[in-house]
Amino acid sequence: MSVIARNRVRVSGVDDGRPMVFAHGFGCDQEMWRLVAPDFEVDHRVVLFDHVGSGRSDLSAYDPVKYGSLEGYAADIVEICRELALDDVVFVGHSVSAMMGVLAAASAPELFGALVMVGPNPR
Repeated sequence: MSVIARNRVRVSGVDDGRPMVFAHGFGCDQEMWRLVAPDFEVDHRVVLFDHVGSGRSDLSAYDPVKYGSLEGYAADIVEICRELALDDVVFVGHSVSAMMGVLAAASAPELFGALVMVGPNPR
């Protein structure tokens, strides 16, 4: 199964705009960005997705070994960026996804231009 289908990736906005990838926290799905993402679509390429195990992702793709650590989720983020041929990505991560973004950027720094962390601390 492709990463696009597995993670229910949706792309909107301007094709040649700087890409913004929005990642939701645990207990949420990409719909949490429904009131935020449209404001960025006017001059960015907006990418929304569901982490495996959340929202409308392919639940059969859940692997407790892979997703037993944040690195598994970070690998999915990198895979999504590569599949869409993105670079200079502005990654917006909510809650635990903020740390997934840090791990993704550390493993593939050539893909990311900026990290935005929304509530990265559970306290």
